[in-house]
Amino acid sequence: MSTKRLKILFVTSEVVPFVKTGGLADVSAALPQTLAELGHEVRIVVPKYGAVDDRKFKIHEVVRLKDIKIDIAGKEVIFSLKSCFLPGQKIRVQIYFLDNQEYFGSRNSLYGDPMTGKDYPDNDERFIILNRAVFELIIKLGWIPDIIHCNDWQCGLIPAYLKTVYSNEENFDKFKTLFTIHNLAYQGEFSKSSFKKTGLPEKLSSPKGILHKGKLNFMKSGLIYADAINTVSKTYANEIRTDSVIGSGLKDVLSKRKDNLYGIVNGIDTKVWNPDRDKHLPKKYSIKNVEQKAVNKQALAEKFGFEFDEDTPIIGLISRLYDSKGIDLIDKILPQILKLDVQMIVLGTGEKKYHSFFEQMAKKHSDKFACYLGFNDDLAHLIEGGADILLMPSKYEPCGLNQMYSLNYGTIPVVRETGGLADTVKKFNEKTKEGTGFVFKKYNANELLVEIKRALKVYKDKDTWNKIVKAGMKEDFSWNSSAKKYIDLYKTILNEN
Repeated sequence: MSTKRLKILFVTSEVVPFVKTGGLADVSAALPQTLAELGHEVRIVVPKYGAVDDRKFKIHEVVRLKDIKIDIAGKEVIFSLKSCFLPGQKIRVQIYFLDNQEYFGSRNSLYGDPMTGKDYPDNDERFIILNRAVFELIIKLGWIPDIIHCNDWQCGLIPAYLKTVYSNEENFDKFKTLFTIHNLAYQGEFSKSSFKKTGLPEKLSSPKGILHKGKLNFMKSGLIYADAINTVSKTYANEIRTDSVIGSGLKDVLSKRKDNLYGIVNGIDTKVWNPDRDKHLPKKYSIKNVEQKAVNKQALAEKFGFEFDEDTPIIGLISRLYDSKGIDLIDKILPQILKLDVQMIVLGTGEKKYHSFFEQMAKKHSDKFACYLGFNDDLAHLIEGGADILLMPSKYEPCGLNQMYSLNYGTIPVVRETGGLADTVKKFNEKTKEGTGFVFKKYNANELLVEIKRALKVYKDKDTWNKIVKAGMKEDFSWNSSAKKYIDLYKTILNEN
């Protein structure tokens, strides 16, 4: 089995460079691409939202996949699956776009109305169509995968359909499902009346089935019916089945499946996030000439009108500005942080109360605090390349990518010991001088402040600081090592049954 070329159908609700709201989109491009480079055949299915540009990406029709009809609670829905390849790659990964004007094409936004900030009321139907389209694709193409790799709640009904509605289709006993949780907090919950739209057998419409607290729950469906479940770090895999808060109401479902629950840390795209090749940086650098990082630090300081001083550390924060990311902790101690000899830059968007708080602080302390409230890729790279320290005090963090980018860029992370942060940052030990970052355990603003002060104290000792920088830069967070773990997991699933 070891050399068998696997056929993997990767189903997701977002993929870069086409559409993105979060880390799922990065994973959905990088993992399939790396699997293909390791010799496996991967095809991706994703909805074709209005923001996807046909001409730019040469998306074309596939005759066999035109005008497919399905029934949703008595309503006929017609869709097509169009195709192109992941752009800019040597080894081609084919993508199938679920094309339907009413549900996807007429909306540029992925999950909700940007004007109201509310989810689309028909998200149940939209993602039922995505889940059903996967089976129609397999039937029409006659391409039988070994594994259907389902991602997050948007794909949660696929394992249930396979075990019920589609269980008698020819060759459908030949493939298995893996369900990956990227964030358990988002579960795809809809009113009980949505159940009949799924076309699933009535017996699933119960608390033993895919109802949870009286609602249809897409996530629960994936957790119960998938052949195996994984999430994006080992620690998070343990937390979601043992910790009531992080388990988000599904702790018991997960603890029942603990023998089929795995943790694999995401990789990072080292073509994009690599200080040696980063086009966004004024000065490229590597572990061999890490002192060149100071050129980027100066550019970062000057960009925000700070007076540059090599001995004054710059602290960066790149985050969605929500409590779950620990922003409430920062809120409590920012005045104390700004009394220290530091400069600080925040990049992100989120809750209005944090927008106004950071804007106020930037006015009041313009010589040492700045914020950019929005998404800016250029600036994200400059912060990773120019800051000395990066804060990630998350309440929970399934995987997290910025701490890995930081380690790669010689920017020392200060993180809370949770999820992927616990698995990727090694706590610095004063005695042995080993470690790659600074870690605090209790979700508490004062503990975060203590850890920031500990980092600032070590920063003054240049030799020790450089040792931590280099230890972080030596870590391997490439997708190659993560993809190999996924291949092992696919094989485990296929062997077990």
